Amino acid sequence: MKNKKLILSIVLDIIGIIPIPFMDVIWAPISGYLMTRMYKGKEGKIAGIISFLEEIIPFTDVIPTFTIMWFYSYVIKKEEVNTVIEI
Repeated sequence: MKNKKLILSIVLDIIGIIPIPFMDVIWAPISGYLMTRMYKGKEGKIAGIISFLEEIIPFTDVIPTFTIMWFYSYVIKKEEVNTVIEI
């Protein structure tokens, strides 16, 4: 599941950098919505807002928000959980 989500994240980030005029106006809300569906809870909502802003603000499209959120969810957050359990 997590590998499929990584591939989907990379694909969605690539879609976000396609240089089509006015695509950001359409893609920004879709991107925010998809982020909240892929990642639940408060973190997903925050990531959705960040994803929306990243897509709507000019010249920030190159930031791979979906992939960063995947990395946070499955690498950084996992390490935090493992550290707490080991103590």
